[in-house]
Amino acid sequence: MTTRALLLENIHPDASARLVKAGYQVDTLPRALDEDELIEAVRDVNLLGIRSGTQVTERVLAAAPGLEAVGAFCIGVNQIDLTAASKRGVAVFNAPFSNTRSVVELALAEIIAMARRLPEKTAQMHAGHWDKSAAGSHEVRGRKLGIVGYGNIGTQLSVLAENLGMSVYFYDIADKLALGNARRCSTLAELLESVETVTLHVDGRDTNRGFFGEAEFAMMRPRSLFLNLCRGFVVDHAALRRHIESGHISGAAIDVFPEEPKGKGDEFVSELRGLPNVILTPHIGGSTEEAQQDIGEFVAGKLADYATTGATSLSVNLPEIALPAGSGTHRLVHLHRNVPGVLAAVNRVLADHGVNVEGQLLRTRDEFGYVLTDISAEYSEAVLAELRAMPVTIRLRTLPAP
Repeated sequence: MTTRALLLENIHPDASARLVKAGYQVDTLPRALDEDELIEAVRDVNLLGIRSGTQVTERVLAAAPGLEAVGAFCIGVNQIDLTAASKRGVAVFNAPFSNTRSVVELALAEIIAMARRLPEKTAQMHAGHWDKSAAGSHEVRGRKLGIVGYGNIGTQLSVLAENLGMSVYFYDIADKLALGNARRCSTLAELLESVETVTLHVDGRDTNRGFFGEAEFAMMRPRSLFLNLCRGFVVDHAALRRHIESGHISGAAIDVFPEEPKGKGDEFVSELRGLPNVILTPHIGGSTEEAQQDIGEFVAGKLADYATTGATSLSVNLPEIALPAGSGTHRLVHLHRNVPGVLAAVNRVLADHGVNVEGQLLRTRDEFGYVLTDISAEYSEAVLAELRAMPVTIRLRTLPAP
């Protein structure tokens, strides 16, 4: 039977090549799909690859009984219903590190561009106006940078910003080790009152929705710069516009938006259009050829490994496990509810049917348990039927021995 992979949103060709090599028929589309379109597209798909513009909802997952895994070819996974995916035995993978450098470089470039008021300068030049005035143009050396969210991107930005001579402050709800001379702030208010540039790098959890709004902009120092390269729903754009128009915020760089067009050429609508010293980019923080190639290879490799060996290393939603290749001729992949005695019950079924276990590994994560079992060739469909009929079973797959 043909196994199919569907890759959306201009995922790098290296991803397709990796999956073709693993034996998949790969179809690609250059844009995101809405929910109804995706439901039609995934009915006979085994592996699905998306970026940030496609929503994988419970309805989508319900329409794809053969779907084994979803790859988010980006950092965030808030566009995927992880609970529904786990309950249906669908593994989810992402690329938490591959585009870090690209996002950091864009943030630094935008900080420098805004500090020098380059958006206004280049617009004037294109309009035929020559103005060499230094008014409002500043170096970033000595500037105080506030990083909100001190994860993979925030920490690397911290190091590189210090190398440019900036003083770094950061705030994170988790206890994070300060790198270099960075100073930790105990509250967001403390950070906002201390720095002249604020950049957001928080994750996509739902509690961050509307995280930065009128009150937070009001706490920022006059003539500050503001950047958001993390999630569009984090920031109140109407409040940002008011503070830019009043002059309280001197410049902004926004790469992510609450509502984004599905594909190239679609109209972009935002209340931030037309504002002075505001850089608007179409969600390109990780859109460099280097990052997209790395992401394509990384996530496609995780999807292929999961499909062929059951390995869940760095899975977002399932217990992480990788069983080395053994001498067995088949591998059973058993996802189940995490209750006591499941492993013993699985092995009892195998023993009752005279099936020898060649290798086995169990991991649990929250309410889920995951067992990889290498078995000898002699087994019947009755074994699989009995394992599937276990009340705790969520999904059972059989794989040729790796």
